[in-house]
Amino acid sequence: MQIRRRSSLWFLLPIVFNIFGGVVAYFVIRDDDPRRARSCLLLGAVLAAIPILLFVAPILVGIAILPHIVPHISGPTMNRIGTFNL
Repeated sequence: MQIRRRSSLWFLLPIVFNIFGGVVAYFVIRDDDPRRARSCLLLGAVLAAIPILLFVAPILVGIAILPHIVPHISGPTMNRIGTFNL
């Protein structure tokens, strides 16, 4: 089977649509140019992971360490007599 080279413009699909564009490009050109198809799929996955690494991961880390940084604020407590200390 002869491998047909596809245009580099196929890389625009994963650049614009991230993982969805990479999957579409992969399935369209996989028979003609399997190496470029894998590259489009990988590019889409990497471009989809960048926002997760830049925004979501720091937020999750911040939420995880927040109780250790912010002092504990307690609400009203009940004393031995049965009344509340404010």
